[in-house]
Amino acid sequence: MTAIATLGSHCSLQVLKGAKDEGLKTILVCEKKREKLYKRFPFIDEFIIVDSFLEVLDNNCQQKLDENNAIIIPHGTLIAQMSSEQIESIKTPIFGNKWILRWESDRVKKEELMRAANLPMPKPVSSPSEINSLVIVKRQGAAGGKGYFMAASEEDYNKKRNELISQGVISKDEILYIQEYVGGVLAYLQYFYSPLNEELEFFGVDQRHESDIEGLARIPSEQQLKNNKVPSFNVIGNSPLVLRESLLEQVYAMGDNFVEAAKRMVEPGMNGPFCIEGVYDENAKFSSFEFSARIVAGTNIYMDGSPYYSLLYNEPMSMGKRIAREVKKATELNKLDKVTT
Repeated sequence: MTAIATLGSHCSLQVLKGAKDEGLKTILVCEKKREKLYKRFPFIDEFIIVDSFLEVLDNNCQQKLDENNAIIIPHGTLIAQMSSEQIESIKTPIFGNKWILRWESDRVKKEELMRAANLPMPKPVSSPSEINSLVIVKRQGAAGGKGYFMAASEEDYNKKRNELISQGVISKDEILYIQEYVGGVLAYLQYFYSPLNEELEFFGVDQRHESDIEGLARIPSEQQLKNNKVPSFNVIGNSPLVLRESLLEQVYAMGDNFVEAAKRMVEPGMNGPFCIEGVYDENAKFSSFEFSARIVAGTNIYMDGSPYYSLLYNEPMSMGKRIAREVKKATELNKLDKVTT
């Protein structure tokens, strides 16, 4: 029997609960410091206790996973904790396309794939000296918004970058990505592409709450101007969003374009869950500033199903359960190679 395994963080509860609902064995790779938390949940069948998630790379851990015919479900913590080379070296099958995770982690490759998909994007800024309007500065990989900052000039950029370096938030030699800032309503569009059905499903939408940038809105401008601290964009949580129905045609078109571009550029393509992240302006025009090539934590708000998935399934369907169902079907059809790498 196939087992579902993941790291104890990010969206592991949703992933393993969905797997258990589908009758699959569940395995959690859990850091010792979090063992007490995860022992509370009865749907976790087996624990692999580690000091660090990097132990997934060790032969001992991979042997335990292989003995259980396990498939690893990747999420943001895997990308944050490991390099692309380390992820690609994992011998245990990984759900989706582990090669595309490199494209998510590299801002240049990320931009290349988004352009190939014809996604509407804010302009990138190649150098701090070219900053002539408000920009947002981002780190590489899945940093969860930590260390991001806004700047309006090269002087402003250097001042904030140096302050974050002094605080140990970013390193001195870290390569930062600068992008035109686009204001509006944040919308993180969640999808699932089934290589078995050759069909795109739109799962839901979330918004992310970032500290302490959101708290600044509650502070009078006079006090804001006196505050020299660089505000953080660290994601604290998520909330649901339902779009105007008239926007759905573009939502599906962007998802289809992304899937087709991924097939051309990074085989076997964008299989499984992914997210196109952006903002709607005052004319309801969408600008996409990111993509995530795996399940995102915003799907946690839909553990009993999303408004959009209720249109496709006559039962509660989380993203974790949808992943497990795809694995289950692939196992029955002897086509696990189509859903894993």
